[in-house]
Amino acid sequence: MLDAALIQQCADSSLKPAIVEQFVAAAGSTDPLAVTVKSGGRLILVPKATSVEEAMATVRQYVGQAVVRVGLTQFPAGVGVKDPAGLNPNLIDPCENLRKGTAMFAKVMRIVAKWYGNPKSDEVFPQIFEDAVYAWKTGEFEGVNVFQADDPGKNVTIDRMVPADEGEVSSDTPRGDTDTENDGEAPQVGSAGMRIDLSRIGGN
Repeated sequence: MLDAALIQQCADSSLKPAIVEQFVAAAGSTDPLAVTVKSGGRLILVPKATSVEEAMATVRQYVGQAVVRVGLTQFPAGVGVKDPAGLNPNLIDPCENLRKGTAMFAKVMRIVAKWYGNPKSDEVFPQIFEDAVYAWKTGEFEGVNVFQADDPGKNVTIDRMVPADEGEVSSDTPRGDTDTENDGEAPQVGSAGMRIDLSRIGGN
């Protein structure tokens, strides 16, 4: 479990704390010194780092030859780096790693949400989140390198979306936007009809 103060101080402000927690749980690591190296889809066993120096030595050894992920968010260490010697040890710092990782993940979520047609309904959030985590782990979504791609911008309303298990309803949902047509009874949880416009899926 991530420290709430760390999330508040360091995580990207466009992601709710619950989403940050879910992201790190799904795609990150509990060890701020964690370094994961993959080549050709296969995991390369590397010595467990016990210091920032050891972690950075491993990162510099493999960046440019393999996919290297570091820290709490398993941030892709090689993104935009031409010379491994120029890698900043701040990447291992929990706060800096969380800041960079959540900012990048927010961008990945905006890329995925745009492909879905920027739906306004929170009901589609779990699918967007799941696809974004998969894109984070693989580095690609629909053939696009999500780490190198341009940010589609803040027009995507991921900031108000909540994880499915939060059970939270956004305060700006109109009161009339509920299913009350079941013989006058209060609607059952999960019984609301689908209100997602599927015609825009596919990025058309």
